[in-house]
Amino acid sequence: MPRPPPSIRVPNETLDRFLSTVGEVILTTSQLRTAAEGGGADPRLAGGLDQMDRVVGELKRRALALRTTPLLRVMENLPRVAREVALRTGKRVHVTLAGAELELDRSILDRLYDPLVHLVRNAVDHGLEPPAARAAAGKPEEGRLHVAAVREKDSIRIAVVDDGAGIDLSALREKAVANGLLHRDLADDLPPEELVELAFHPGLSTARQVSDISGRGVGMDAVRATLESLGGAVTLETRPGAGTTAWLRVPIAAAVQRVLLVGLGRETVAVPISKVERVVEVDPAAIEASAGESFALLDGEPVPVLDLARRLGWDAAVSGAPQLVIADVRGERVALRVGRLAGQQDIYVKPLPALLAGLRALAGLTVLGDGRPVFLLDLNQLP
Repeated sequence: MPRPPPSIRVPNETLDRFLSTVGEVILTTSQLRTAAEGGGADPRLAGGLDQMDRVVGELKRRALALRTTPLLRVMENLPRVAREVALRTGKRVHVTLAGAELELDRSILDRLYDPLVHLVRNAVDHGLEPPAARAAAGKPEEGRLHVAAVREKDSIRIAVVDDGAGIDLSALREKAVANGLLHRDLADDLPPEELVELAFHPGLSTARQVSDISGRGVGMDAVRATLESLGGAVTLETRPGAGTTAWLRVPIAAAVQRVLLVGLGRETVAVPISKVERVVEVDPAAIEASAGESFALLDGEPVPVLDLARRLGWDAAVSGAPQLVIADVRGERVALRVGRLAGQQDIYVKPLPALLAGLRALAGLTVLGDGRPVFLLDLNQLP
């Protein structure tokens, strides 16, 4: 048997400092290119900067690879978690895993464990039926739970699939109406894909009784909040009598992100490109106000318009034809009104200074090639 390649242990703190240094190199390279382009530099300098970009790009890829860890680290305990819940609830479950060899940034992986555990517990506790009920429905007495991960470009998509009874959408609708979340007439017209979204509302549960496993009416909202804070997302699909699938998507790397730069008055901010659908320019008259809210008709549907500067508490008047950034904000399609577009860019995200750490709408900080600091926004935390 061939001997494994030699390896060494490196503390996380050392890796973090190394990646931070690589980020500084990326920023410095960007600043050098900006200075060269503005001063009519020698063509040989431009060629050298192109070569530096390639080298720095390779350095960035290798630095990020050092921080990655296989998904197995968080997936390997899920079968045990499922079996423990099944034992306590008088059920039987067979768990299969796929894609555990895929790798993610450690900082993302560490925060992914709790959402996965909650989804697995929820699937066994609420999704799978007792053996007798499954047999009566023509199913094997042993329930099936499959957790699978696949890579999609710069993201990992994870599915938590059970073959249980599915979510009772009628009960979910009635609970939402009883809690005052929906008007009865609107609730009756909601399609299944919108009804299942109610499961993420805080305090909304269809559990007949509260247990110490799940069903407290909390949890799914926390799962969504965690995924979105990582730059990812979570959705549910359910089939009555056939089971439920929870889809999770998370970025592979946390420190370097692709962003859209937008101008708000004299300031520039960064919006994660993963949240952006497209950008449109509209006539100011196309934005209508009603009951204190603004809307624009896009693709034949009214879309809420948020003035991004005002949401951040900045006085940045928009003149001329406003640019609308169509983005996903807390699971809804929203148009963000901005003053101008400043292009797309890969940025190295630095932590916020301690003084700004309490501002939830700010997810991090970077420095542009001309030396200007720019904040990265967390759109789900906009006030």
